[in-house]
Amino acid sequence: MNRAPLKRSRILHMALTGASDPSAEAEANGEKPFLLRALRIALVVSLYWVTSISMVFLNKYLLDSPSLRLDTPIFVTFYQCLVTTLLCKGLSALAACCPGAVDFPSLRLDLRVARSVLPLSVVFIGMITFNNLCLKYVGVAFYNVGRSLTTVFNVLLSYLLLKQTTSFYALLTCGIIIGGFWLGVDQEGAEGTLSWLGTVFGVLASLCVSLNAIYTTKVLPAVDGSIWRLTFYNNVNACVLFLPLLLLLGELQALRDFAQLGSAHFWGMMTLGGLFGFAIGYVTGLQIKFTSPLTHNVSGTAKACAQTVLAVLYYEETKSFLWWTSNMMVLGGSSAYTWVRGWEMKKSPEEPSPKDSEKSAMGV
Repeated sequence: MNRAPLKRSRILHMALTGASDPSAEAEANGEKPFLLRALRIALVVSLYWVTSISMVFLNKYLLDSPSLRLDTPIFVTFYQCLVTTLLCKGLSALAACCPGAVDFPSLRLDLRVARSVLPLSVVFIGMITFNNLCLKYVGVAFYNVGRSLTTVFNVLLSYLLLKQTTSFYALLTCGIIIGGFWLGVDQEGAEGTLSWLGTVFGVLASLCVSLNAIYTTKVLPAVDGSIWRLTFYNNVNACVLFLPLLLLLGELQALRDFAQLGSAHFWGMMTLGGLFGFAIGYVTGLQIKFTSPLTHNVSGTAKACAQTVLAVLYYEETKSFLWWTSNMMVLGGSSAYTWVRGWEMKKSPEEPSPKDSEKSAMGV
């Protein structure tokens, strides 16, 4: 049985209230045996983990590989947006040709809608650019800690912009996250691997992720509540806005001087990075759809832990006990915040607020 795809507004509401998708619950109570359902959930969660972790390691290769020696982070980000735009348009055309086989909304570039989405697109550009710049200057092992302040910015901006207060217990979890962040920075400095530039980019990325979550709910009505239409317009706007940046920063000249510009391997890796960037949004929604928002958050935390361990092993790094403690504080504080907010919403149901939506972003 075909099921309608979840819109982002629906996903944000589910993530806030801790509620499951009713259609998913109905299907879960249907005739499908438990083993089949468990296997499907395991496959979906595995797909999310593989896609997310692979995207981070591949982007690190493209941004900071000694063998590649390509110093054009803006171009890498631009190309990934271009691939996402073409994939959206291609799937839309395929859905029009084969409506029964492919479920994807029709996409037609409307300049009025593009202008309506533009303010969010600026934030979106900041989010993906600062994410990549952070990854360029810090190690994969420190990447999660470097971008760990999203929850803190959500609480702060919700108070400043939306005049929403936060409970003592939620603030306490934010304090744990901040403590883990500073301990991680201190330990990176003690080991001589700290990049202040990368750390600043990580903080800016966290700020943009928070702003993106807040403004997405305001812009969704302009695209009829469709996350795929919003993805299309965000990436179209990003492609246009990146062009002057490429000229101003001299990356086009650097690209012309790049020794592997004609390499099929290089363009294959670049295109694969774009495919992963497109796929992460899909598998994130898929994981929420077939499990629950709470399970998705737990899975994301476990994935971040696994990603850190894999990075330490792959790059043959040695980390101190306090360094590992900083990671556990960040992951534990983030998980505790999710649990506290879910518990508060079940006690006192209310309309969803944007500040709890960070976990449903195309989190990596």
